[in-house]
Amino acid sequence: MNAIRSLLVFTWMVVTIIPLGLALVISSPFLDDKKLWWWFAVPWLRGSIEAARVVGGVKYRLHGEENFPSADDMRRTILCPKHQSTWETFFFPSMTSHQLAYVFKKELLRIPVFGWSIGRLGMIHIDRSNRAEAWNKVAEQGKILMDRGKWIIMFPEGTRTNRGAKGAYKTGATRLAVATGAYVIPIAVASGRCWPARSFWFIPGTIDVSIGQPVSAEGREPEELMDEVERWIESEMRRLDPEAYA
Repeated sequence: MNAIRSLLVFTWMVVTIIPLGLALVISSPFLDDKKLWWWFAVPWLRGSIEAARVVGGVKYRLHGEENFPSADDMRRTILCPKHQSTWETFFFPSMTSHQLAYVFKKELLRIPVFGWSIGRLGMIHIDRSNRAEAWNKVAEQGKILMDRGKWIIMFPEGTRTNRGAKGAYKTGATRLAVATGAYVIPIAVASGRCWPARSFWFIPGTIDVSIGQPVSAEGREPEELMDEVERWIESEMRRLDPEAYA
């Protein structure tokens, strides 16, 4: 039954992204990325989360939502979520009051329709093989995008980790925060219990998402700031999903 539910959800995603993604690409010469975001990207992402909830049985529970800045708060903000599955990459854009800009590897731009779409949404795509150039691009574009009211979202572990595991927390997000005077928001996400990393099958259940308090990067060092982010996230993960860390 879980396999059938999962197949139905992924079929819906594929079938709907083709016309909506093509409409976004075709409209991109005439609309700014803000309108493309709210008119095309967000409705599809919300629909995917709802399809996973209604058909796949993947519900979610949000803690600490009051820690997100309000819609009219223009402070520079960087989200740093735990990364256990694809679910959170869909979830955060579907529920935040600000447009998000992901930092992602440029190879994703080659994916038909999906890659073409994200390439037109004012995000930051980097060449991971050239770290110095990648960092310069993140620092330069990150400041510009945040000053336009966007939030930057970067997964500190870089890639998805298995449930109950911890990847190496890299300082890219806190380096950007220190360089731009941004606030960092740590986020714990127990998505591995319902959508395991590198899996196409859902496990019905509830994903807990916990939003930490914004931390100012003013006067901080990137390493010690990321240490604080890591400690909060990993401690909160053990509270949200204790059986995974038994």
